[in-house]
Amino acid sequence: MKEIKNIYCVGRNYAAHAKELNNEVPKSPFLFSKPTHALVEANGQEIHLPGHRGSVHFETELVVRIGKQYETGMKVDEAVESMAIGIDFTLRDVQSELKKKGHPWLLAKGFPNSAVISEFIHFPGIEKLKSTDFTLIKNGTKVQNGNIKNMIFDLQTILDFTFKNFGLGEGDIIFTGTPEGVGQVLDGDHLSLVWDNQTLGECLIKLTE
Repeated sequence: MKEIKNIYCVGRNYAAHAKELNNEVPKSPFLFSKPTHALVEANGQEIHLPGHRGSVHFETELVVRIGKQYETGMKVDEAVESMAIGIDFTLRDVQSELKKKGHPWLLAKGFPNSAVISEFIHFPGIEKLKSTDFTLIKNGTKVQNGNIKNMIFDLQTILDFTFKNFGLGEGDIIFTGTPEGVGQVLDGDHLSLVWDNQTLGECLIKLTE
């Protein structure tokens, strides 16, 4: 895997997902970040997650990797080099408590192995993305299915917003938001990350005490 620098994540970027968690639909992009220690590639191995901190939820997302220094006016197809399917793992009980207190989400979102990604493949362009779904299969059953055409904020808006507020350059990746259907993982669950009916990554979940 090529070097990854910053990990940006877009929250509440699908209206149906915001609704299922009783969240307001944002008026502008809502971003948070994860540390690089959170990143792990799903290549068939066992991935350890903290099972002693309440429920752990999967949130499946399209992930894009920036291939060059971003500049004002640059288009998505120029800037994005490759893509993957990822899971933004979330400690849901921890997040709920943080939200009540108005605290940042880092404790719920930034733990080791909380940013799982498949292998990266060549970025096929915006139009191809709009005609192809990404999917999470858990223990042989499809549990999430998404398409970027249903995003609240499209990729161009996300890239421009990220660049303006945080900077954006080669090696940065963006988790672009999860569709509806998020849910809990249990010890022993097998997860497959699928794009265009092709499995790009898979892993076995091990919840640690």
